[in-house]
Amino acid sequence: MQPRLWCAAVFAALSFSGGSAAAQDVTLTARDGSLSIDGTLQAFDGEFYRVVTKYGPLTVDGEGVICEGPGCPDLTATLAVLRITGAGEQGNALLPKLFSAYAATRGLTLTQAPEGEGFVAELTDPASEQVLARITFAPATPSDSRAALLAGGAELVVSVTADKGFGAHAMALDALVPIVAPDNPLGQVSTPDLAQALSGEIDNWKVLGGPDMPLVLHALRRDNSMQEALAARLGRDLPAVVVHRTAAELAAAVAADPWALAITGMAEAGAARVLPLTDSCGFPLLPDRASVKAADYPLTLPVQLLTPRRRLPLFARELLEFLDHPAAQAAVDQAGFVGSAPEIVPLTADGLRLLNAIKGAGQDVPLDELQRLAETMAGASRSSLTFRFEDGTSTLDAQSRQNLEMLAQLLAVGAFKGRDVILAGFSDGSGDGVANMDLSESRAIGVATSLRALLPDLAEGQAFPRVIAFGEALPMACDTTAAGRRANRRVEVWLRPAAIDSEMP
Repeated sequence: MQPRLWCAAVFAALSFSGGSAAAQDVTLTARDGSLSIDGTLQAFDGEFYRVVTKYGPLTVDGEGVICEGPGCPDLTATLAVLRITGAGEQGNALLPKLFSAYAATRGLTLTQAPEGEGFVAELTDPASEQVLARITFAPATPSDSRAALLAGGAELVVSVTADKGFGAHAMALDALVPIVAPDNPLGQVSTPDLAQALSGEIDNWKVLGGPDMPLVLHALRRDNSMQEALAARLGRDLPAVVVHRTAAELAAAVAADPWALAITGMAEAGAARVLPLTDSCGFPLLPDRASVKAADYPLTLPVQLLTPRRRLPLFARELLEFLDHPAAQAAVDQAGFVGSAPEIVPLTADGLRLLNAIKGAGQDVPLDELQRLAETMAGASRSSLTFRFEDGTSTLDAQSRQNLEMLAQLLAVGAFKGRDVILAGFSDGSGDGVANMDLSESRAIGVATSLRALLPDLAEGQAFPRVIAFGEALPMACDTTAAGRRANRRVEVWLRPAAIDSEMP
């Protein structure tokens, strides 16, 4: 902010509040001497002062002012302070590895020590031994975490639930999975049956195809972030018989009880066995890395850093930018979670989907359409970058908008050189087959149009994706449920060797 603009902001505050401020621990004076204001220094990140004044909190550009008073920071040795709160299991598992990777990429020394149920960490310049940043993580309930962010008591919150009142930055992905004891004989469970078991409507394993034994439902406390996310998915709280404080305690208890059932994150399954999941039509729902990244697995769980609707300190902004760095993605993988970096899987390794297409083909999917699909899949690979839409619209959802930017970046740097990029459009199976084909093509064209807007200067010779539509020919899930239909309405990114495409009609 230039001095003139800063003065205007202060003048506006004065004109609304009136009166003069009593002297406090800092006085910020515009460099031209025209105006000054007193206040209590809340933070200084090397760029901006955040001062609590009689007129409310103000954020002031340090270049435009002179700071006087006992509260003024030492501008030659600024210490960045970052306070993080939120989901304990995810924060304690992910943040230390992310900070370690951040320090390594910048040649800094990291020291970490437990503090309460969280930790404190410091980043130090090894040459000068000066502490540059101090980071604290204090686990808290979702409601307390959000309150801290609003009140200025924290800069970032680790969360597995969305909140439209805050900004959100993807840190990692996890998958909600049903878990049982290793000696539980049940082979798999369908999503409708699982929902009934979690709601208490099914209380005996015999109903699920197991032995005639009571089903004991375990869960986390209601004020746990993971439990809040699960309740949001189910639309209700779980009537759990046994309640645990942490995900580690939950997994250990389930592993020791042959008739226990619980839901937890894949990264927190511990010694318990993950029970394979199917949808209501028997389609396998696999929580593998590629399916989680593409959100093909319906219980994919994003782990996010929530941010307040105010300017963050410089160090916090740098940390958020670092989340996309390859070293950060590797740290996420080391912590047992799934990173957001695109993953490419040969379509030949995904024969299950083609089998589902053949099994589910009706009168609207003739043999020649299945043959066209199989011919296109031959020799091709699929990227985990997938595009889905807000319910009832052709508007990309939040995750898909991030995927669009990532795909644009990859195209801009020529990441797919020697390969033809295809935007493959698919629909659900409700309605007329011809209309579904048109709709799948329209959505794929919409993605291509949005992508083109992000790449106005794509260099000559850099291939732009082409659109191919398949309508309802390759279902991901059962069309009898709303969740299944949403999963089937998508645009995938396929990659084919250019030599193969030169032979295609």
